[in-house]
Amino acid sequence: MNFIATLSDDVLLAELGQRLAQLRLNHNWQQHELATEAGVSLRTLSRIEAGEPSQTINLLRVLRALGLVENLEALVPPPAASPLQQLQLQGKQRKRASRRPGKPAKAAEIAATETHGLADAKPAWQWGSE
Repeated sequence: MNFIATLSDDVLLAELGQRLAQLRLNHNWQQHELATEAGVSLRTLSRIEAGEPSQTINLLRVLRALGLVENLEALVPPPAASPLQQLQLQGKQRKRASRRPGKPAKAAEIAATETHGLADAKPAWQWGSE
């Protein structure tokens, strides 16, 4: 089965668990051996292989024990800036997302909701209001 966007979370977790179980068997390990090697409980490994939700750290530990950490590179490749962003940044690394058109800034929303309905509340501080 291929991992595609239309599959539900439950189906994706079940497929991932089956693949990890098969990889464990390919290493000729029993569940308790892999659990010990990965530093997770037997119950946690059983849950992962059964396709049940688990903490990300436990999945990383199992992947490390199976020698698959390097495959995470394919899962989440390093993001590449678009050519336009490369020109704008000129070697700088982007640290914040820009505001989407039509969406108010979060700080303005928070300030508006905090002072709404309070007659004696001071207005939110703004640049140049000193």
